[in-house]
This record gives sequence, C-alpha cells and structure tokens, in this order.
Amino acid sequence: MMKPSAALKALATTTTTPRSTKQSADRRPSSHPGLATRLPGLDGLRAIAVAAVVLYHLAPGALPGGGLGVDMFFVISGFLITGLLFTEHANTGRIRFRSFWARRARRLLPALVVLVVVCCTVALFLGGDVLVGIGRQVLGAATFSSNWLGIASGTSYFAQSTPELFRNLWSLAVEEQYYLVWPFIVLLAIALRRTWARAILFAAIAVASATAMAVLYSPHVDSTRVYYGTDTHSFGLALGAVLAVLTSGMSRTSLEWPKWSRRLLPIPGAIAVVGLVALALIMPAESALTFRGGLTAVAVLTAVAIWGSIIPGSLLGRVLDATPIRWIGIRSYGIYLWHWPVLVLITAAEPRWQDAPVTLWLTGILTVAITLAAATLSYRYLERPIRREGFRAWISSRFTAGARRGLRIAATCVAALLLASTLGATAVAVIREPLHGQAQSNIAAGRAALIRARFLPPPPRGAPGTRMDAIGDSVMLAASPELQQSFPGISIDAVVSRQMNKLPGIVEKLDAEHELRQTLVVGLGTNGYITASTLEEVHNILGPSRRMILVNTQVPRAWQASVNGILSGFADEYDNVELADWHQAIAPHISILAPDHIHPGPTGGRIYASTITAALARLATLPPYPTLADFVGNRASANPAG
Repeated sequence: MMKPSAALKALATTTTTPRSTKQSADRRPSSHPGLATRLPGLDGLRAIAVAAVVLYHLAPGALPGGGLGVDMFFVISGFLITGLLFTEHANTGRIRFRSFWARRARRLLPALVVLVVVCCTVALFLGGDVLVGIGRQVLGAATFSSNWLGIASGTSYFAQSTPELFRNLWSLAVEEQYYLVWPFIVLLAIALRRTWARAILFAAIAVASATAMAVLYSPHVDSTRVYYGTDTHSFGLALGAVLAVLTSGMSRTSLEWPKWSRRLLPIPGAIAVVGLVALALIMPAESALTFRGGLTAVAVLTAVAIWGSIIPGSLLGRVLDATPIRWIGIRSYGIYLWHWPVLVLITAAEPRWQDAPVTLWLTGILTVAITLAAATLSYRYLERPIRREGFRAWISSRFTAGARRGLRIAATCVAALLLASTLGATAVAVIREPLHGQAQSNIAAGRAALIRARFLPPPPRGAPGTRMDAIGDSVMLAASPELQQSFPGISIDAVVSRQMNKLPGIVEKLDAEHELRQTLVVGLGTNGYITASTLEEVHNILGPSRRMILVNTQVPRAWQASVNGILSGFADEYDNVELADWHQAIAPHISILAPDHIHPGPTGGRIYASTITAALARLATLPPYPTLADFVGNRASANPAG
C-alpha cells in the first residue's frame, strides 16, 4: 500500500490540471482537508468548547477552567481560515480580500445584530445597572473592538459581581481582528513557498503571543488586559494556522493511509480531548498557571485533537460526530452569543432569584432553554440561509413567487417591523444609559474616601484602627467610608474584582516589609469560589500572635453558600480567627443595597462595619498570646531555686 507521503505527492502531480505548464506548485488545486468536505470531529470539538464556556459561566465552581473553550474556538478558527486562504490562492492564484471579508460578514453579522437589538430592548425595559456602559458595548459589537474598548474603560472580565451585558463579545472582536489582518500574513507565508518555513512563521507568531501573555501577566493586578489583548491572546489562532500548514497535503481517502496509522494516530487526539476536559476541571480562570502556559497548553491540545479527528476513518472523529454532539457544535456560535446576555438579563430581572439554591438551578435551566431556543431559530432562519445565499439573495427570496409566498412576505414584514422597533429601542437604551450604576457610585464613593485619607493627618496613637489591616474586594471598597469612621487609622486595601487567591501574596508582602498589623480583616469571596488552603496559607503567615476576621459574603451567585461555608468552618477551627457575619446582618435589609444586591451604600456600610465590631469584641475575650518573656517568667516562678 502506498504510504501517505507518497500518496500526497502523487495527488499533487496527477489529480490536478494546471492552468499552464509553468504553473507553480503553490497554484495547483489544493488537497487541504478543509476545502470541499466537512471535516469530521470539528463540530464535536466546537460542542465541547461551547459547553465548557456555558458551564463556566453558570457554575464556575463546577468547571473553574471552562473559559478554555474560547481558546479551543480560536484554534479551530485559525486552522479553518488559514486552510481556506491557502486553498483559494492555490486554486486561483490570488486571495480575494473583499470576498473573504464578505463571507465572514455573512457568517457573523446576522446573528450578532439580532442579539444586540433584542437584548438592548429587554435591558431598556429592565433599566437600572444593566444599562451601564451599554453605549460602549454596542459600539464594540458594531466595530468588533469590544476587547480594546473594555481595556480602555478599565472594566474587568473577572468582576462577576457587576457583569456587562455583552462581555462575551470580546472573543468575537479578537477573531474579527484576526480575520482583518490574517490574509496579509498568509500572503507573506505563501511567498516563503516552503512548508516548513510557513510553519515556522506561524509558530513564531504563536510563541510571541504566548510569551507576551506570560510576561505581561502579574498576580497582583487584574488580568483583563492580558486576557482581552489581541496581541497576548492570538497564539491559539496562530497554532491553528500551523496545523493548517502541516496538514495542507493530507489525503482524505482512507485507502491511501496504512491501516495501522488510521488506528493509532487518532489516539493522541483522544488523549488531548481528555486533557482538555481535565484542565477545564482543575485550572482556575485567573491563576498564574493559566496565563503562564496553561492556555498555551490548551491550544496545543486542541490542535492535537483536531489532527486526531480529521485523519480518515478516525474513531475519534466518528465519536465526536455523534448526532447530539454535532447538533450542539453546528449551533455553537449562536449558543455562545446568547448564553451570557440571557444570564445577565435573568439575573437583572430579579436578583433575589439567585439567593436560594433551588432557584439557582432554575436560573441555569431557564438560561440554557432560552439560549438553545434562540440559537436554533437563529441558525434555521438567519445564519444558514444567509451564509448560503448572501444578504441580497436571501432578502429577494422572501418576495419571489413560490409556495407560501404570501406567508413568507407577511413573516418578512413582521420581522422587519420588529427589527426596526428593536433598533429604535437600542438607540433609546444608549441615549438613556446612566452615567454610573448604583453599585458603581457606591464603589466610587469608597475609592474617593481612601484617596482623601492619604491627605488627612494621622489619627492619634491608640485609635481603634491603627492596629488593623483590611484587605478586600469591591464590597469592602464600597463600605470604606464607614470602616474609616468606625475604625480611625485602619489601613484598607480594597479593589474591584479581587479574588481570594490574591490574598497570600498581599499579606506576605506586608509581612516582608514589616507593615503587617495586629489584626487582619479579610473581605473577599464576592467574585468566585475560594479554598480553605488559601486561608490556611494566610493564617500561617500571620502566625499565632496575630488575629484574623473573615467577613462572609452577600452575593447572589452560585458560589455564595460554598464561600460562606468555608469561611465559617475556618473561623470555627482557630481561636484567633473570627467570622463577621455580613450575610446574616444584611439579610433583612437587602433593599438598601445597590440593585445588584451586593454593594452597600452608607447605611449598608454601617451594618458592614458593625459586623466587624462584633467580631472584634468576640476576639477581645481571648487571652493574649504568650510572649517569650512570659514563658521565661513562668519558668522562673515555677522553679525559684533555679
């Protein structure tokens, strides 16, 4: 039997008819697997990717690394787009840029436009904080610049307590920027002519992007810039391009592959799929590991999984092509678009729905049901017909003669009327966008109080707060004015979107600089799940002579019960750790919080401070920790004879 390499060479020289005897090898019709046939397994990989992202947003604790689904999408896109561009050039001798961009527009715009106008209309009726930043978000969606506009505005991808309506469009912006630039890079690669040189070019781009992410990442600051940046998050797209080059001559005929290769080569792909699932289960979204190699590993594993799927006769490809999995994969674009805005709108409609475990499940089920319905309708009536026919042909077909012409015309008119109405509502939503939401105003007041404190004279010696450090997130930041009033001299370090895993590094730095005070107040847990091991690490740094107060959370999200349970259990375990029960104290007064039912204003801030006062009182009943002098004195009194 002919070996694959020999078969591919034979295909390149015998199965094509050159336009001229002097036509170069690059201009022969390509045998790239993405040219004419649907590739097995890719829809299944898309299904895994979108399922991971949806589960991550609905239940971050169940799938802490589910965001890696975005990077899987990037690799798939890089692989397909690069292959298609090489194929076009090989078959026609050129790349038609306008045609390429028009195809991308037909693929992306119809579903995106409907998503934006429908969700903006619903947001207009809900009002409140869900409209904050809506103008910037609509502009980002319209110009495919959501990622850079988000960076410029200082928003945080990881601040899950104040979600933006179209936050998930950042990845669509990265892909569209890739589509804009990549054809020019492919032309440069074509000029290199050698397969290995092209692969090296694309690999160098991938390495540069992954290195930029690793270098620019800092565990002490918010990671949004590194996560959103097209420069720092393009390695998946480039690795997909490397795979496209390496498989550019791969035969799609099973008989031209040895039987052993068709059986054994998909095995690494299957192992890669298992590895992706494992990383989704164990790799936290904002850990150093994620940014310093973790997401790069996801891209490599995805490329291996694609390779194992598209080999002719691959068992992995057949498994991933199972009907239910493929159904989800085909509609993955719509599912990705809709799931996040739907979740945000459901939460904004009634935040109290998120407070009980039963309704958390109901929220998830409702989100998934609406998302699947919207994605199915979008695919059936917008994405598929427009992609096949084009915008003009699709519109004209609504009015041409044929079966049910009257019904089609009526439906088209109704749809046009609805689109016009939602476009108008979107414009009104942008015009009525509040300058700041209530939660943002409360946070801004806290930030201003911390700035003012820098210019005030120091409090008198012995003031209640001079022996207290407070480290927290946006909730503590919003309560900062009241904390300063209750504990003059307190040192507050609170920033938006901070998570508990940042705490050990902050405390260790204070200790190394000899600035760590006697009592540490911790107000973290608003933005995601926590672990007892993190608290244990901080407790070890503090040592037995210092005391710690843990403020629990009021956050209508899936992780609230878990976070509060861990905090309570840890406080019960150690005598020098006490719980400030903010959740219980604010429960009868939820209405005084911002509409997100998370961030306190002045009245809520006073309740927040009172829970810390009560915890301090309980800690004050403990005997002081014995010093070395006490120990020596006790030994002397016990043995007066020496």
